[in-house]
Amino acid sequence: MRVGAICIAVSVMGLSACAFPQQSVPVERVDEAVDSVRRIVVHTQDEFEQAVKTVTAGDMIVLADGVWRDFDAVLEGEGSAEQPIWLTGETPGGVILSGQSSLRLSGKHLIVSGLVFRDGYTPRNEVISFRRDSKSLANSSRVTNTVIENYSNPDRTQRDSWVVMYGKNNEFDHNHLSGKLNSGPTMVVRLNSEESQDNNHHVHHNYFGPRPVLGSNGGETFRIGTSHYSLTNSNTLVEYNYFDRCSGEVEIISNKSGGNTYRNNTFFESRGTLTLRHGNGTSVEKNLFDGNGAPYTGGVRVINGDQTIRNNGFKDLTGERFSGALVVMNGVPNSPINRYHQVDNALIEGNVFENIAAIELGEGSDAERSAVPINSAFKNNVIMNADGQTPFTLHDDMSGIEFSGNKVNSEPPKAISSGFEVLTDLAQKVAVDNYGVAREETGVDWYPKATAKSPFEGGSDINVNAGENALFDAIAKAKAGDHLWLDAGDYNEAKIIELRVPVTIGAKPGAEGKVNVSFERRNLFVLSGQGGLKLDGLNVVGSKAPDNVGNSLITTSAIGGGSNHLLQISNSTFTDFVVNRSFSIVSAAKGTLYHQIKIFNSSFSDVSGSVVKLDAETDDYGMYNVEFLEIENSEFKNVKGPAVDVYRGGRDESTFGPAIVIKSSGFDGVGDEKEPAINLHGVQVLKLEDNTIAGGKQALFTITTGKPQPHLSGNAWIGHEGDTILKIEDLRK
Repeated sequence: MRVGAICIAVSVMGLSACAFPQQSVPVERVDEAVDSVRRIVVHTQDEFEQAVKTVTAGDMIVLADGVWRDFDAVLEGEGSAEQPIWLTGETPGGVILSGQSSLRLSGKHLIVSGLVFRDGYTPRNEVISFRRDSKSLANSSRVTNTVIENYSNPDRTQRDSWVVMYGKNNEFDHNHLSGKLNSGPTMVVRLNSEESQDNNHHVHHNYFGPRPVLGSNGGETFRIGTSHYSLTNSNTLVEYNYFDRCSGEVEIISNKSGGNTYRNNTFFESRGTLTLRHGNGTSVEKNLFDGNGAPYTGGVRVINGDQTIRNNGFKDLTGERFSGALVVMNGVPNSPINRYHQVDNALIEGNVFENIAAIELGEGSDAERSAVPINSAFKNNVIMNADGQTPFTLHDDMSGIEFSGNKVNSEPPKAISSGFEVLTDLAQKVAVDNYGVAREETGVDWYPKATAKSPFEGGSDINVNAGENALFDAIAKAKAGDHLWLDAGDYNEAKIIELRVPVTIGAKPGAEGKVNVSFERRNLFVLSGQGGLKLDGLNVVGSKAPDNVGNSLITTSAIGGGSNHLLQISNSTFTDFVVNRSFSIVSAAKGTLYHQIKIFNSSFSDVSGSVVKLDAETDDYGMYNVEFLEIENSEFKNVKGPAVDVYRGGRDESTFGPAIVIKSSGFDGVGDEKEPAINLHGVQVLKLEDNTIAGGKQALFTITTGKPQPHLSGNAWIGHEGDTILKIEDLRK
């Protein structure tokens, strides 16, 4: 609790509370026996509006349990430190705000608690806003023990934020924010007026649940400030928060203002970094960055002046370049406010780095970003990797950083080695487990936190007999995680199957290779909502599909919203997809994303388009349709277009993908005089191992941004012995 808080004898949700907003006492349930607070229980939106008109300091408005749909709530009032105005739910988790609902606060000393937003999305730019409008802000107010989960606009390109703090001296604590899918930061602190600058907000003990990959810029979990106001101080304290798999883009937190403090937070399996993107004089202390070996997990990225990174723990982080455990950027000389200001007077001290992939110094060095760090220090840090490899990469002259008192268990680069002591038993002396905050100490205790189980688990086994529309009928009744076991026989589907939950469709044991599937519409499966699909042991033919250009067996839809879909195809055959041009097996609609596609032990023959066609994002904004694509031990024969066609345009640096791995697979007669066997445009990670290409062109890899390093081994281009199967075109020049 900050100095100056005034406690009052009000029992709220079973606990005494201090009315000053800078507090850490969780508010969990309404105590029926509150004598010193006038409780106004409301059951309708009209009753709520009437209550707001009459509420005075010390009053409590209680929303009756139930679903409040399309509730555009505004709480206005003038409480005091001794007698705040309360808005709360009747019981923990009993009040659900759904449909197009939102909440705006205006006034002083307001406290909101115990609400749940889900099953819808905000009709405004913000779900919870610490202002009614640009002239009516909230000050010295608090939101606590509130949940926003999966409350995403169904159009993932539509931008909004779930929580936006304006005004001054506000508090956001013990809340649960999880599952944002559409564009825009999950939470924002705004400094767009003098009334919201030097704000002294306090953000603490919140659970920031999984933020899935957005596939473009605009997927931050938390942002303080904007470029325009970045030379202004916010003075926001962010502490004891848990960031659980927050992986929307390269910036988990985007710091764009000065004077902020981030301390005692935990970042678990979160891709990207806490990025000091703009603004000066920010402190990052006693945080834990635990990647747990997950891809692209990072720590802190340093830009601008007077930044302090002290006494943090960095553990099992795999990220490189912009997503390294520690990234010190090069700046732009005389930088405009929205680019990269030079690192000046940075202090990086007392941190522990354990089993991390990369410490990048001078990252981004190029003709524009040529201003190296100056007047800075890297001292008394510990760096230990079990593999004995140094994580340091120097991209430019680092003489502007003083290295001293550091300990490592592997030789650092010679240019900085005088500032390090090499100790072979270092890993036995230091550990990073005492940093950050525990997951169970954050959020609310009456609402479950996200699990890590597969969405294909936990359902029922359903037996399906062969017949007309048998799959359509079975999936219409399927629940998330169900497994449909198919008898041997013919399955002809005359209807499009709209799949909104994850299901597995596989041949029953003993029926492998004897399940024959055909379809009569331009698509068989359309994934939307939470839709995911596993196919195993099927024979699929496309000969009954209509004579349309651009048919696709499996596709996605942006209508009705879409998660980051999962698709797996195994032990299956696909033939006769030539009824018209550009017939594909897997495609994606614009504005949709597959998180992962896996194809293994399968064969594809006689296809007039591409087997995997993921090229809908042609606006060159850095967006794309797949994050991870893996193909192994599969065959592609007589495919007119590229077997795999993936497109990411533009030069945006905010995302990591796509990442493509193709192993032990054969391509025979794939592509033509205009099309390569494989077409990968803007892909960031590429591995081609032990593949063969025969009777067609080589693969094409077009580099548009970043520094991708294709890995090739064991590949063969039949008839072109000695030539690589991969042609590289670099558009960065």
